Amino acid sequence: MARSGDEARLAVLIDADNASAKHLERLLAEIAKYGTAGVRRAYGDWTSSQLGSWKTALLEHSVQPIQQFAYTQGKNATDSALIIDAMDLLHAGNLDGFCLVSSDSDFTRLAARIREEGLKVYGFGERKTPKPFVAACDTFIYVENLAPATEPATTSTSTSEKPTLKRDATLDRLLAEAVDAAAGDDGWANLGTVGQNLSRLASDFDSRTYGYGKLKDLMQAHRSYQVQSRPSGDGKSSNAFVKRRQTGKRAAARQ
Repeated sequence: MARSGDEARLAVLIDADNASAKHLERLLAEIAKYGTAGVRRAYGDWTSSQLGSWKTALLEHSVQPIQQFAYTQGKNATDSALIIDAMDLLHAGNLDGFCLVSSDSDFTRLAARIREEGLKVYGFGERKTPKPFVAACDTFIYVENLAPATEPATTSTSTSEKPTLKRDATLDRLLAEAVDAAAGDDGWANLGTVGQNLSRLASDFDSRTYGYGKLKDLMQAHRSYQVQSRPSGDGKSSNAFVKRRQTGKRAAARQ
């Protein structure tokens, strides 16, 4: 379990055969949001020319390369080496969580096993990552979302109107469930609690997937919600709250 008052201690285990070196710097910056990456290892056959792009990146970011020869054609020895090391680290009891970097479903059971021990699992992979591995992690981040921000995908019926999100049935459902679960009697929900609910509902939920760096920006862009800032108890900061906008049918029903 995480130590009170301390940053979470994390192990970063990278399947170099199934991940790209170009994401490493931004990936480690993202991981720093969750804790300190004391263990940094990348697994692969480093005698292979296919991993040449990794070598400089590993040195620059103090990631230890773990050599694993491909003993048998068609068998993934790299996965086995990573899983064995992960279990050794898990049972040593010195960590609060693991960051598994791969788009390979072979790590689904590993992620589930780590969570059974009460540790956090953060997954990192491409959008092609199979859903079972995504769901097995507490939080899953698509590496495409770590690229420099671009303009959000929006639509607008008028140049004078504020741009709004394109309609997305899955997003609409997630937001509705997360807001409804957090809303008080007045219909307003603390945005921080909404964010926590979204993470529980979908481990891969990320406002960056929809072109917004923060959940608050996404909610402000969504035509079905209104966002309000309220002063916090200390009088020095503010908290954001979100509420569903009343449609014609819902407004009439309340009258």
